[in-house]
Amino acid sequence: MSKRLLIALAVLFATLSVTLIFARSRKNEQAVRAAAAPAQTPLLVAGPGRVEPTSEEIKLGSELSGKLKSVNVEEGDTVRRGEVLAELQNEDYLAQVRSAEADVKAKEAALRKVMNGARHQERQEALSTVRAQQAVMENARAQAERYDKLFGAGVVSREEAERYTREYQVAKANYQEASEHHSLIDDKAREEDQSLAEANLQLARAQLQEASARYEKTFIRSPIDGLVLRKHHRNGESVSNSSTVPDPILTVGDNRVLRVRVEVDETEVSKVRVGQSAYVTADAYGNQKFWGHVVRVGQELGRKNVRTDEPTERVDTKILETLVELNPGVSIPVGLRVDGFIVAEPR
Repeated sequence: MSKRLLIALAVLFATLSVTLIFARSRKNEQAVRAAAAPAQTPLLVAGPGRVEPTSEEIKLGSELSGKLKSVNVEEGDTVRRGEVLAELQNEDYLAQVRSAEADVKAKEAALRKVMNGARHQERQEALSTVRAQQAVMENARAQAERYDKLFGAGVVSREEAERYTREYQVAKANYQEASEHHSLIDDKAREEDQSLAEANLQLARAQLQEASARYEKTFIRSPIDGLVLRKHHRNGESVSNSSTVPDPILTVGDNRVLRVRVEVDETEVSKVRVGQSAYVTADAYGNQKFWGHVVRVGQELGRKNVRTDEPTERVDTKILETLVELNPGVSIPVGLRVDGFIVAEPR
């Protein structure tokens, strides 16, 4: 092998060695940089919150003021939609319903009487009276005519002839009265009489509906399938009209799925969107995380409602309420104060 060839091989070997060493050095440098670089961590938007049922808390009161006859449930009981949870003392309201029902029956009978007219016996009695008065009138007419002829012949006095004439006039008036009475009984009902009877019946039915609706308001029914969260009144206690003065009897909610109303600081509202993952923690459960996702983002800033009791907490800041729905199966007390963490975009 020539000396020149040996030199070429040595140069080639040296070049390959340098290239290999440089590549290994670059790879090690990249590995060191990757190890030294901080790992990407998700951005968390934190805020205090409070656990609530998916239906929110529904406070059930009475539209009527009165005394409670019974409260049929206790806190923690499961209730169904339409179930009677409480009842006011309602004997007077029930009496009003019974009175209205009787009035409706009376008005229905009055309408039937107008529509049907007189009974068959009444018609026959009126017709018999007409015939009797007609016979009396014919007899009186014959007597008056006979005595009028006798007076013309000078047999009887004027006074006696006039007496029989007056008797005929009376009999004729009685006959006409009996005839009109028979026509009234035998005729169909007048339109105005029928309209009046129908109007009276409609009024009675409306009053029955009003009395029934008022009686129904003495029963406090559940508007949802859910759970009794709070019992505010007991049997025998008085309650007021809740439409004017808030005076709930019970608080119910649908706790099959729980939600947390997280208060996001106004400086971080741009980072929160519907669908983002989120979790909450509570002091009572240590480091345990309860996961869920954002289902609603408020549209208006408001004041803080949840207090953390931290000395450094600011209460004059504006917040945006964000609703986080927890995963099915999560079971924590409604009303529990928690810390919410919404997973925003990674840094």
